[in-house]
Amino acid sequence: MNNDVIITCAVTGAGDTADKSPHVPVTPREIADAAIEAWNAGAAIAHMHVRDPETKQGCRNDELYAEVCEILRASDCDVIINLTAGMGGDLYIGPEENPTAFGEGTDLVGALDRLSHIELLKPEICTLDCGSVNFGDGSMVYVSTPDMMRIGAKRIQELGVTIELECFDTGNLWFALQLLKEGLVDDNAMFQLCQGIPWGAPPTAGMLRGMVEMLPQGTNWTAFALGRNQLPWVAQSVLEGGHVRVGLEDNLYLGRGEFATNGQLVERAVNIVENMGGRILSPAEARDKLRLRGTQ
Repeated sequence: MNNDVIITCAVTGAGDTADKSPHVPVTPREIADAAIEAWNAGAAIAHMHVRDPETKQGCRNDELYAEVCEILRASDCDVIINLTAGMGGDLYIGPEENPTAFGEGTDLVGALDRLSHIELLKPEICTLDCGSVNFGDGSMVYVSTPDMMRIGAKRIQELGVTIELECFDTGNLWFALQLLKEGLVDDNAMFQLCQGIPWGAPPTAGMLRGMVEMLPQGTNWTAFALGRNQLPWVAQSVLEGGHVRVGLEDNLYLGRGEFATNGQLVERAVNIVENMGGRILSPAEARDKLRLRGTQ
């Protein structure tokens, strides 16, 4: 069991959820306020996407990221800023008779284009999606090839930003370990074990344990699962020695039919960890634990 726990709150995500809950933040001000709410509730890290305020859909707009970071950095909130670098990998395969006629919603760019806001803002942490995966039913594939990952990892390392390695399946984790072996990822990288996203790793305790057994000794890692499994996975991750992620990116509900806020999900995670005998780390303690380079 992990007795000193870092809570990450993933406050909005890029999924089509903004019209499904009144609490999903959309504008830069709302996203920054959600990060502050999560911090007040006990989160040390805020993981953030941005959304187009007009369409409410996830986007790659550097100015929106800059506005979120500006609000946070001007506040008295010392939450660790963790920005996604996963946007730009969506590929919708065309119909059976013409699969290369890529569908509406395709947003596929190279590894360095996915990092333009990281170049600009240099957050303390950013994510790297560690492999391609069938994303949900239908014909959408998230594309992250070995060449893309090597290019992205090297540039993030050069920028001095700590990498959170997003592993959606065992093969993703296998390649993340290869990046570490090749020296493209520093040894303070944080592994994020993502479960329950169709069709990646299923949300089972056995699968989590198997993935944890692949990790090097002393690695900092977090696991999360989607939907109704999010809060049980707080306990599951801590029991296996990991940290915690909650938030509206992965789950909209506090209970059956009861919409959650980010703050409420963090509060519930704090209660679970403390009732297990664990302690919640502050942002300052999390910075020390993760050996962040203080780029904020």
